[in-house]
Amino acid sequence: MQDMTQETIASIMDELGRAARDAARSLARTGDEQRNAALGASAHELRRRAPDILAANARDVASAREKGLSAAMIDRLALDPARLEGIAAGLEAIMELPDPLGRVLAEWTRPNGLTIQRVSVPLGVIGMIFESRPNVTADAAGLCLKSGNAVILRGGSESFESSRAIHAAIVSALDACGLPPAAVQLVPTRDRAAVGYLLSSMRDWIDVVVPRGGKNLIRRVQEDARVPVIGHLEGICHVYLHRSADPEMARAIVLNAKMRRTGICGAAETLLIDREAVPRLARGVIAALVEAGCEVRGDEVLREVSDAVLPASEADWSTEYLDAVISVRAVDGVEDAIAHIRRYGSGHTESIVAEDGAAAEAFLAGVDSAIVLHNASTQFADGGEFGMGAEIGIATGRIHARGPVGAEQLTSYKYVVRGSGQLRP
Repeated sequence: MQDMTQETIASIMDELGRAARDAARSLARTGDEQRNAALGASAHELRRRAPDILAANARDVASAREKGLSAAMIDRLALDPARLEGIAAGLEAIMELPDPLGRVLAEWTRPNGLTIQRVSVPLGVIGMIFESRPNVTADAAGLCLKSGNAVILRGGSESFESSRAIHAAIVSALDACGLPPAAVQLVPTRDRAAVGYLLSSMRDWIDVVVPRGGKNLIRRVQEDARVPVIGHLEGICHVYLHRSADPEMARAIVLNAKMRRTGICGAAETLLIDREAVPRLARGVIAALVEAGCEVRGDEVLREVSDAVLPASEADWSTEYLDAVISVRAVDGVEDAIAHIRRYGSGHTESIVAEDGAAAEAFLAGVDSAIVLHNASTQFADGGEFGMGAEIGIATGRIHARGPVGAEQLTSYKYVVRGSGQLRP
């Protein structure tokens, strides 16, 4: 379905929207047991259809290589049996989470006898726009099902075949469990006009949009959406080595934060080191990064430590590389590190490595990012690692959700008021 007319796009998308709204109403009345059954059945179908899914993914990967996509992008796209098993296990982990719906968040009784409860409810219909990570198809579907939301998925063109195969498995499971197949829908075209229509013309059907991908995608969604957006623009994450940091721990954390997977939003992009600790800490950390194949760009202080450090430009401090590149800068203590992060950071994830507890607490309190860590890798910025089963993104805004967006973050609430004939005077 390429080069469609606007009328055709509108017809397709509105039909998805109407079906999603109807499905959302049905899902809101289901119990946790039924939704969990669908999650378990989805995991089973993913495993049963593994050969088909992996074959579809191989076609996507081959096409991506032909187009010259970077190694980091292909890593995001590629599936293998272990990764596919991880996707299925992720659905089962979501299944084991507590029911996020119907929770009484607060309750009180007024002097006139009215009893008021604040009760969790689904958001409704979620539009999920993401790039070439086929696992997001299952993660988003699973979290939306768990939280009673219908979802319209629009994956990147690079993962189109993979997403279709995963989606087919989930729809089969929904149908087998008596849930509306339209609870999880996939936009059936690569045409980018479908994204524009979803963002601008589906307010009657979609309650919130969640984007997951690169800066250009997120910016477009934030600028064009006519409904609320949950997400983050960039993942410019920092690791700060305080002068009290243990050298071995510092080396291990920095190496993991940068190089475990360079293409994820929780990968460290800038390393800050206390100036007085540079002689003690920097050489080992830089050597480990270079040995692992990471390009290091640093200020003058760090360039004196190692000939392998290339000059850093002003732009480096605000760049999300999503690759084996890191910028390194010397700072004058905790407050200077906080000031650097405030100026150049994106509000995503920051870590301090320190044995000094007071310094660590000052950093954790002073850095206004969605996730702050002490003596741990920034790559823990993940809903699965937080015990949420999975997440459909990291939110850096301050309204509604912040940090990993899991099933609980995909709910809102309503007030249930019970009386005995009270009238307002």
